[in-house]
Amino acid sequence: MNQSKIKPQTLKGFRDFLPKEMAIRNYVKNTLIEIFENYGFLPLETPALEYASVLKGKYSNETDDKLGYFFKDNGDRDIGLRYDLTVPTAKVLAIYNNEIQLPFKRYQIQPVWRAENTQRGRYREFVQCDIDIFGTTSAIADAEIISIIYIGTQKLNFKNAIIKINSRPILFDILTKSNVKNNQSSVLQSIDKLDKIGQDGVKKELITKGLSNTQIDDIFKYIKLAQPDDNLKQIFNNLKALNIPDNAYIFDPTLVRGCDYYTGTIFEICVTEPKMGAIGGGGRYDNLISTLGGPQIPAVGFAFGFERVVDVIQELNLLPQINESKIKILVANFGPETETNILNLISKLRNQNIPSIIYPEAEKLGKQIKYADNMGITYVAIIGTDEAKNNQIMLKNLKTTEQKLVNFDELIKMLK
Repeated sequence: MNQSKIKPQTLKGFRDFLPKEMAIRNYVKNTLIEIFENYGFLPLETPALEYASVLKGKYSNETDDKLGYFFKDNGDRDIGLRYDLTVPTAKVLAIYNNEIQLPFKRYQIQPVWRAENTQRGRYREFVQCDIDIFGTTSAIADAEIISIIYIGTQKLNFKNAIIKINSRPILFDILTKSNVKNNQSSVLQSIDKLDKIGQDGVKKELITKGLSNTQIDDIFKYIKLAQPDDNLKQIFNNLKALNIPDNAYIFDPTLVRGCDYYTGTIFEICVTEPKMGAIGGGGRYDNLISTLGGPQIPAVGFAFGFERVVDVIQELNLLPQINESKIKILVANFGPETETNILNLISKLRNQNIPSIIYPEAEKLGKQIKYADNMGITYVAIIGTDEAKNNQIMLKNLKTTEQKLVNFDELIKMLK
């Protein structure tokens, strides 16, 4: 029975990454991992699937069946794909609280899934890159997280990034002074849109949410009067002591962050060019782990918007010179007469930890050289019958077009 051919296609909001793109992604990932580990953070991974009961109700009200991928598995269990990395990590701390030494500094880089409308810098499957410090309420921990944000942007060559810092208690104080007692989370979500839709747009939105003109005027008045509280002042002092420059961050009393689980400091990193909003955000959340059935463990953390960081780097051409391939040398193939020699050479190169490949067929040398050049490989090792007799290697540099006879020890010195 004839079947129609399956049309190869990728789901909307999901992407394939070819080696050239993976080189950029690995550069970002490895750069950030190096920073995290330098700060004493340890790696953690959690499953892609969690019980729906773990995932639901721990984010803002917008995280419902429309945004999450929830379904029943073959065992009729209600499960879902993780929506971020914070809640699964809180689950880990609730389960393994007797095995994890506090304070616990962890980093986690894994994909997450959100069934939302796709747009620039926003996808349905994307990588999140989280750092968190669990088990302390110290302002030092908040400052350390913020300092990593700054160091990360510097290492990735961002020149126009600014860290916005606020505090949930400051926001709730503004609402209290404005006599806003109901639907506080919804009101804060509108305030968070000030930089997008302006004061008039926010005012219209707040009117539809039942606020009086007096309440709205008071909100804008107290936003203008807002000052850092004692906790934020201590964090700012700590940032100075950590040698983070004053122009790297600002106090922004309109910053809200979307998730309701934040209890203290909140922050996000934005770039002015290209215009795509925040490229990462986080804050302090001291009650989340206890709501998952675990002990009361305070926490502060941050998620780099990995995909947006990659997009900015590509658009602004912030990449250093990197090859999509780390292969240093291709060993050419001239057929059975020298096959043992080339296999022996490739084995020795790999034993010396030199990334290398062997061309599998005895094609024309020009074709093999063209393949190496297209792969970004600098050197081609040629062993014909004459070279094999004299235990030598003809080494061709594809960047300079120079070639010379070398022995194995000389070859290693050139490649190391």
